[in-house]
Amino acid sequence: DTNCATNEDSHRCGWAKDPVFHEYHDTEWGVPCRDDDRYLFEMLILEGAQAGLSWKTILNKRQSYKEAFDNFDIATVAEYDEEKVISLLENPGIVRNKLKVRSAITNAKATLKICEEFGSFSTYIWSFVDHSPIVNSPSMSSMLVTSPESDALSKDLKKRGFKFVGSTIMYAYMQ
Repeated sequence: DTNCATNEDSHRCGWAKDPVFHEYHDTEWGVPCRDDDRYLFEMLILEGAQAGLSWKTILNKRQSYKEAFDNFDIATVAEYDEEKVISLLENPGIVRNKLKVRSAITNAKATLKICEEFGSFSTYIWSFVDHSPIVNSPSMSSMLVTSPESDALSKDLKKRGFKFVGSTIMYAYMQ
């Protein structure tokens, strides 16, 4: 979803007026990402961490997440042990929710399996939109919280063992 409602004095969507959102809005949101499995994994983990919280909270903690989760190196996160889980749960720079922390490890392991099966996580993710971005009208996209594509992605990820990948989270992720 690459469109957003703008007003005359700014190119930014209404939700991105706070300076915390500026760089993310201007350089990442709605920008198709292909062939970067590490980044796609990072965004998957951050979107899951955001569940029940604000995106502003997660963006404010993003650098801490990168440090705590080894810059979201999928293979490294997949190998985290109980000692690492405990250290993550003691890290005030991230959301210290046991289920969310453990889901990052579970999701890393499942991501590696997808990479084996599809050649890359990117190829798998993009298959849910026929490898082309979906562009909604600004008025339509502001009302949607799920789509048939996010429903399908969520369902398949859950079938593969992923956690914190409900349709609403996947709709935001796909943006």
